[in-house]
Amino acid sequence: MRSSDSRFQISDSRPVSGILLLDKPQGLSSNQALQKVRRLFNARKAGHTGSLDPLATGLLPVCFGEATKIAGHLLGSRKAYEAGVLLGVTTTTDDAEGDVLATRPVPQLDAAAIDAAMSPLRGRITQTPPAFSAIKQGGVALYKRARRGEVVRVPTREVDVYRLDLIDHAADRLRLHVECGSGTYVRSLAHDLGERLGCGAHLTALRRLWIEPFREPAMWTLAQLAALAAEKGTVGLDSLLVPLDRGLQALPALHLSAEQAAQLRQGKRFLQAG
Repeated sequence: MRSSDSRFQISDSRPVSGILLLDKPQGLSSNQALQKVRRLFNARKAGHTGSLDPLATGLLPVCFGEATKIAGHLLGSRKAYEAGVLLGVTTTTDDAEGDVLATRPVPQLDAAAIDAAMSPLRGRITQTPPAFSAIKQGGVALYKRARRGEVVRVPTREVDVYRLDLIDHAADRLRLHVECGSGTYVRSLAHDLGERLGCGAHLTALRRLWIEPFREPAMWTLAQLAALAAEKGTVGLDSLLVPLDRGLQALPALHLSAEQAAQLRQGKRFLQAG
């Protein structure tokens, strides 16, 4: 997942700073959702943090103005998802948007067997991302190479999976809770879990619940934003913005005097005692 800093220019745009906690709808790319929000706010500069696939919904922080400077910090934060998984079917993209590669019978499974299969997928693991992903090789996204029919060799990567829990299990469908670090593909977790269960699997739904430090986010849908814009204009929309420093609240604070602050702006470094 990566940040996106929009360069699209809107006539008569205005300077806006802050963070909007957008509830991204299914069917839009993160950049498409960003552009819709940016037009509503008539914002001069905006970017999003942590791309979501079109299939996915949920929290997409949109950073305006000065807040775009901390987008990289938010990208590395811990994230939580609720994921839907269909057993017995593998696809080209490891999710419901791909073509079916194979179908296999689903064995009788109980919660203990599913948990045993998930156990090796927890912690610091080595993961192979999907061939249809935005990872770049030679400056070209892998999904573009895959769509051209090229043989794509996807490099493995180490990622952190802090939690991988079974919420619900009914026949060939699972519902999972996932907490992970930056760069983790939940699609790949679904694929790998299916292989460990011996039947294959793919992701059918994904909702991002939170990103640190926004653990209990008050998210806003595009419909809610449009309605508020029609009623109260940009003044109403601006009231929804989270201050930039909320995105940094997990970092340690260093309190400086006015003199020290002036020296810091000139390049002097300070070490905090203790």
